[in-house]
Amino acid sequence: MSQEAAVAERERTVEDLTTTLGDYLDSGRINQVRRAYYYAEQAHEGQMRRSGERYITHPLAVATILAEMKLDHQSLMAAMLHDVIEDTGIPKDALSEQFGESVADLVDGVSKLTQIEFRSRAEAQAENFQKMTLAMARDIRVIIVKLADRLHNMRTLGPMPYEKRQRIANETLDIYAPIANRLGMHRVCTELEDLGFASLYPMRAKYISKAVSKLRGSHREIIEDIRGKLEDKLQERGLPGRIVGREKHLNSIYNKMKFRHKSFHEIMDVYAFRIITDTEDDCYRILGAVHSLYKPLPGRFKDYIAMPKANGYQSLHTTLFGMHVNIEIQIRTEEMEQIANDGIAAHWMYKHDQSPVSSANQKRVDRWVQGLMEMRERADDSLEFIEHVKTDLFPDEIYVFTPRGKILELPSGATPVDFAYAIHTDIGNACVACRINRNLGSLSQTLQSGQTVEVITAPNARPNPAWLSFVVTGKARSSIRHALKVQRRTESVELGKTLLKKSLHGFGQKLSELGDEQIRSVVSHNQVASFDDLLSEIGLGNRMAYLIARQLVAGETGTETSSLDVGTVAEAGDRKGTPVTIRGTEGLLVRFASCCKPIPGDPVVGVMDSGHGLVIHSDTCSRLPESSEDRAHLTHLKWAKDITDEFSVELRVELERQRGVIAEVANAVAMADGNIERINVEEQNARLSIVSLVVHVNGRRHLARVMRRVRNIRAVTHISRVRN
Repeated sequence: MSQEAAVAERERTVEDLTTTLGDYLDSGRINQVRRAYYYAEQAHEGQMRRSGERYITHPLAVATILAEMKLDHQSLMAAMLHDVIEDTGIPKDALSEQFGESVADLVDGVSKLTQIEFRSRAEAQAENFQKMTLAMARDIRVIIVKLADRLHNMRTLGPMPYEKRQRIANETLDIYAPIANRLGMHRVCTELEDLGFASLYPMRAKYISKAVSKLRGSHREIIEDIRGKLEDKLQERGLPGRIVGREKHLNSIYNKMKFRHKSFHEIMDVYAFRIITDTEDDCYRILGAVHSLYKPLPGRFKDYIAMPKANGYQSLHTTLFGMHVNIEIQIRTEEMEQIANDGIAAHWMYKHDQSPVSSANQKRVDRWVQGLMEMRERADDSLEFIEHVKTDLFPDEIYVFTPRGKILELPSGATPVDFAYAIHTDIGNACVACRINRNLGSLSQTLQSGQTVEVITAPNARPNPAWLSFVVTGKARSSIRHALKVQRRTESVELGKTLLKKSLHGFGQKLSELGDEQIRSVVSHNQVASFDDLLSEIGLGNRMAYLIARQLVAGETGTETSSLDVGTVAEAGDRKGTPVTIRGTEGLLVRFASCCKPIPGDPVVGVMDSGHGLVIHSDTCSRLPESSEDRAHLTHLKWAKDITDEFSVELRVELERQRGVIAEVANAVAMADGNIERINVEEQNARLSIVSLVVHVNGRRHLARVMRRVRNIRAVTHISRVRN
């Protein structure tokens, strides 16, 4: 194409764009968009795309995509200028002067996203997603312009080198298509998915596309017949509505074949139609009309008008059986159709009318972006953040009710804990139990649509680490992790302080008597930010309490740390002083060894496990060090007097085989107020059985009572406690 022909083609495209904009923008705003185009054309002069076209064709195409969605003039201007800062060196201030602060901010936001290079390294992708979240929080239009930019790039991916095509297609399917879906932009999402699929798997896309065309041709008569019957029924009832066929998309067909193990003909034997009408009331009337025409399939009706999807999608869905085939029908209003196709982008189209559907959609997106920001603040790093977010990018929703009748949308597979965190973080953190449809339920059970869930809280309750194994929402996961981090920090500081006080006692010192200068010196020597950080390190087992105590004492006496010999340290370690008191409910950083299962009353010692805190062992445990020098580093412990918690103990019971003897053993444990956790017959022959019994007791006295009860059973020949 000659240069004159190319210029004429571009002018024609600009005029076409102006005509489209004339449908919803006034002439003043259209002129601002035109001015942005001519500014960008001049800035990109001499730059070419890989296809050989002048670079300006790309921003013009992006603006055209946004115009089809009827986006506001500022977004269109940003689309025209989105590569100016990055590619031409024109600063943001210059754009601000020419086109105003809002447009300059949008261009700057899109430029920063354009600089993102999603590499195969997970860290890079996650880091970039954080940037995207920040940009969305400032102005959601940034991501809409970016999605249009990505869509045009995907449409013109052909001339790119193979590896770059693969990378761009992968990041489109991983990040951009799910974001478009989450923002309700169905039209953009499906095209991105199909283009990404065709780029990654060109042969598969070609075969599926051919098969679809062939099948559509052979089924044309059935399709026209069903459409005719539907139109006749609407006319008969005097109901307004236009009927359109629904195309199945290549990526969707491929995923159903791959993940749902369906054959191509199983997927394509469903005939899909959409009926678009005037009002919500008409939607329900049309539903009644089509149900009178063909029989509805039980369990296949969904009312997304009363309960919209998380991305704002609204429609009635029903599946009918007629003419020996399944017929899927969606019924919605024109506005719902617009929002189903363009999602949040449709908000600007309805902004001036203050449409209730559009406003609700805007609130949903705001809530989602706000949720992203909260997760971002709580996450330790970008990888953890993207792990939390990915669940929320693929919402297959269920709808549950609060006791007051409010509807909450949750992803499929959500549990009562997810529900609690969806209401409020504090309710999730304090959750201890739940009622499902007024009956007590398990916190880990999967919720079903239509259930009413009530969360029971307790004032001093804390999240359980086990919840992380079953929650599915990003908000619940990030909130639990954050709460556990805070709890772990508090507990590590407290435990560190207790251990340091004990070590200082061995040197004849008290923590309260140490001067600020001594503490500052030791904090600096250990290269930590604060004394609390040092205590936390001791509590986590990363530093030895007696070594820090030695440094503090050396600082006080003016002696160099190095001049205190090992003998002095061993002597200080050997002075037991006041043992650390154990209550059994210390939390995340004090745990009981599974090898010897100590219980209140057993003589116990503590072993510091680097990074994990204190592990309590029975002092006769075979896993403890044998040398006196190593044993000097153990922490001496004592049990508190008022422990009411239960502890696991394993018992080995030898008994004669008799009918009902296992039930007798279980009954004896119950009579002694014990609780059986596990019972297992380990060996047996014609006369004898050996039974392993794990019971919960609250101390040695309670254990003795349980063992006495079991021993009194006539069939029992021997009972003993198992220690590693």
